[in-house]
Amino acid sequence: MIKTSTAYTIIVASVLALVGFSYFQTTQKEDAQKVAAAYMSTYVPHKSEQTLIINAHILDGIGGEFSNGAVLMKDGKVSYIGDFKAGAWDDIPTIDAKGGWVTPGVIDVHSHLGVYATPRVRAHSDGNDATSPITAEVYAEHGIWPQDQGFAEALAGGVTTLHILPGSANLFGGRGITLRNKPSRTVQGMKFPDAPYTLKMACGENPKRVYGQKGGPASRMGNFAHYRKNWIKAQGYKDKLDKGEITPGKRNLQLETLAGVLSGDILVQMHCYRADEMAQVLDMAKEFGYKVSSFHHAVEAYKIPDLLKEAGTCAAMWSDWWGFKMESYDGIRENIPFVHAGGACALIHSDSANNIQRLNQEIAKAWAHGNRAGLNISKADAWKWISSNPAKAIGVSETTGSLEVGKRADVVIWNGDPFSTYTKARKVYMDGVLMFDRDTGLKPMSDFKLGQPGSSAASAGE
Repeated sequence: MIKTSTAYTIIVASVLALVGFSYFQTTQKEDAQKVAAAYMSTYVPHKSEQTLIINAHILDGIGGEFSNGAVLMKDGKVSYIGDFKAGAWDDIPTIDAKGGWVTPGVIDVHSHLGVYATPRVRAHSDGNDATSPITAEVYAEHGIWPQDQGFAEALAGGVTTLHILPGSANLFGGRGITLRNKPSRTVQGMKFPDAPYTLKMACGENPKRVYGQKGGPASRMGNFAHYRKNWIKAQGYKDKLDKGEITPGKRNLQLETLAGVLSGDILVQMHCYRADEMAQVLDMAKEFGYKVSSFHHAVEAYKIPDLLKEAGTCAAMWSDWWGFKMESYDGIRENIPFVHAGGACALIHSDSANNIQRLNQEIAKAWAHGNRAGLNISKADAWKWISSNPAKAIGVSETTGSLEVGKRADVVIWNGDPFSTYTKARKVYMDGVLMFDRDTGLKPMSDFKLGQPGSSAASAGE
């Protein structure tokens, strides 16, 4: 039998342990709140006016199409989309699309705008922290220059949301960030509210090329060994986090990011070309219990649509860019449509300050090549590749990526069929606010360009 004094001691010790555990949990929660508050989004849309778009050929971004449609924007959201109803909205300011096409705003899930800003000089090279193969602790948002002129050029191409990633020199390259394409003094003013962080990872040639003479990894075997060693460390760190054992002085920024992936809070965006490597990465994700949200570039994704579908993993691809190194050698023009036809999540990305300005042309090329191969994909289905599928890949599909009632009124009016080389974005709305207007010349201008030769309308001959 336990003596009374001993029992009392055990009870007191147990209570103190519980209090201590509760204290650590509270401290951790407060620390997390402080971090979130310090880097939180301050994005606020401009005040919008109720606007009706009529006489439009509409692609809703989820496979729907209306040949004589209307879109009503109210309080920054889509209030109606569908067939035009004469007399239903007589008192609402109206924009005549003049038979032009209307789509959701374009989403680019792989951009380096801001971290490799224009003008492209060494001082603006902030996309790779090539000091170690493991730099999961860095955040792309801390290297973004909001004055990059590329943001305005992308807006003129219909891009309303873009995902900025670190480069691909590292196995774990750091956190990516999703932005609203709105001019701002700070990156927080562009930050997509409540969008999840992502983790940029890279497999294949880049890490072993960059670090082969710097202590490794020097091979694909080494790449995977480094991944696995760090996921094991992250499992241990997450276990301590869950138990409330990580005090402020013991925080590890690398492992915080990896633990966030294991918790499902941070989405993996993985640079990978070859089908065999993508399959191995999916096996590694099974080993450590996380999900790969998207493979980027994915030149050989057409070989494994069944594996991508099974894993619920998207493939973010170019329309026709391959062959510039061995791991990107085995590309085909039907890559995107074959992944789509295989039932997997297919989408187009730019990875280019130039291609981001004309992603409608990239989608047109991929769509045409697929249909020449006999796939018979509709334009309405193909538009998912730069709207709802990208929104899914970066975790913002609940609020944008399609023209559905209640979602953000991110709308592009094109001056023709956007699958034509000759078509351009005529008007671009974000949260129901007109941000770009080719008819009037309305377009954001970077502070960097103010006063520069050729920056005024007069010098441009407009």
